[in-house]
Amino acid sequence: MPLNPFTLLLLLLAVVFLVVLVQVGAITIAFDKLGLSPGTGMLLLFGSLIGSGINIPLFERESRGEAPPPPADLPVPWGIPRLPWTGRTLIAVNVGGCLIPVGVSLYLLGHQPLSLTGTALALAIVTFVSYRFSRPIPGVGIGMPLLVAPLTAVLAALLLDPAHSAPVAYISGTLGVLIGADILHLREMDTVGAPLASIGGAGTFDGIFFTGIIAALLA
Repeated sequence: MPLNPFTLLLLLLAVVFLVVLVQVGAITIAFDKLGLSPGTGMLLLFGSLIGSGINIPLFERESRGEAPPPPADLPVPWGIPRLPWTGRTLIAVNVGGCLIPVGVSLYLLGHQPLSLTGTALALAIVTFVSYRFSRPIPGVGIGMPLLVAPLTAVLAALLLDPAHSAPVAYISGTLGVLIGADILHLREMDTVGAPLASIGGAGTFDGIFFTGIIAALLA
C-alpha cells in the first residue's frame, strides 16, 4: 500500500527521533545490555521502523455491525493504514512490530544463558497483565496503556532472573504483549468494526518494539 504524505512526514520525524536517541546513547545502552553490537542495533531499529508500515495478511473474519468512529482523544497508530469498511476484518502480522521482535527474542533465547523457568514465568506474568489491561477499541482494534507492559516486564525480570534482567525483560515484554494483548483478543475483533487487525501493528515506537527497548533499558 503506497504511503501518503502524512505517513511520510511521520517517517521523517521518526528518523530524526532515532538520530537524537542514538546521539544521547539510550538506544545503544539498551542493545548493549541485550548483548547486541551497535551495528546490529541500528539495523534492527531501521528495519523495525520500515517494517512497522508493512502488514502481511493472514485471513479475514466476518465482523458484526458497522464500524463506529474511533474515540476523538485516541491517537491513530501511523503504522496501520486506514482501510475502507467492508464488513470484514483483515487479520495481518506486522513486520516491524511482530516478526522482528519475535526474531530478536528467539535469538536472545538461543544465545544468552537465561533461566528458562524464570523467563517462562516472566512471560506468563506479562501476558496476563497485558491481557487484563488491553481492551477492544471501536473502529481501531486492541489498545492498552503504553508503559504497563515494559514496567511489568522489568519488575518480573528483576525478581525472577536478576543476573540477566535485560534480555528477560525484552523477551517477556515483547512476547507478552503479542500474546496477551493481540493474540488472546483476536476472537473479539469481530465486535469492534475494525477493517484491519494487525498483530504487533501499533507502530515501532508506540508498540511491541518500543516495549522491548524500554524494558531492556530499565532492567
